[in-house]
Amino acid sequence: MTDDRGPQRLVELLNDNSEAFVAQWMAVVGESLTGRLSTAEMERELRDLYTAIRSGLATGELSAQADGFAELRSLLVELSRNRARQGFTPTETAVSVFALKRVLEPSLTGNAEDVHAYLQLSRLLDELGLLTVEAYARTREEIISAQADQLLELSTPVVKLWDGVVAVPLVGTLDSARTQVVMERLLQALIDYNSTQAIIDITGVPAVDTQVAQHLLKTVVAARMMGADCVISGIRPQIAQTIVALGIEFGDIPTKSSLADALRHALDAIERDRKLAENRGSLL
Repeated sequence: MTDDRGPQRLVELLNDNSEAFVAQWMAVVGESLTGRLSTAEMERELRDLYTAIRSGLATGELSAQADGFAELRSLLVELSRNRARQGFTPTETAVSVFALKRVLEPSLTGNAEDVHAYLQLSRLLDELGLLTVEAYARTREEIISAQADQLLELSTPVVKLWDGVVAVPLVGTLDSARTQVVMERLLQALIDYNSTQAIIDITGVPAVDTQVAQHLLKTVVAARMMGADCVISGIRPQIAQTIVALGIEFGDIPTKSSLADALRHALDAIERDRKLAENRGSLL
């Protein structure tokens, strides 16, 4: 608890002029948000914040981290998260806090008590503004991370080309994170479609170096452990020359220049397996 009358003076001021202050606060915040938030929603948010500020100050506390401001902190975090999702900027978000300074300043007289109270309020609102910006930044990071994950999934589709044949058309650079996604989606597709042949098409991969080759080999090994044979297609002349120059070895993994050739290879393999199964059955 503080010993001065700062919090008490502020509570008196906020209680005596609540409607006028909220109306002015809405006007200042509304100018910044340029009509992108409904008046009803903005009024509800600011009235809730106003009430929480009065309640916190009534406890005699002036620190934003004090227990008396727990509800206010919660409201500001929720407001910041909403603003981040709605596409507002950090400045447009923080103005909901800082604008209260402009609203209250003209109402305080020039005596020492009022000046002291205003400075205390200013420090409190600065702390709350920083809290708002931090909550906004965390939410934006979460949104960006989620969007990156979604883009990663969209960039690694697994499609069924034929009964028993699935394909992964890769576009762009193949790194460790993307390799993991490719592997997981391919293995799941082998189960979902009951496939025994998988085609990894790298037509859209701009370059193949040792690291990319290792990622491809890991994916092929994982698919083989699931009982599926893999073909790598999209080996263009430039890619072939690079692979040879780097001394990269794909071992016994079939490689084809086009997706069509890889599909033909896969269908031939399925037909061979079918005939072998029939021959075994006739022998039995």
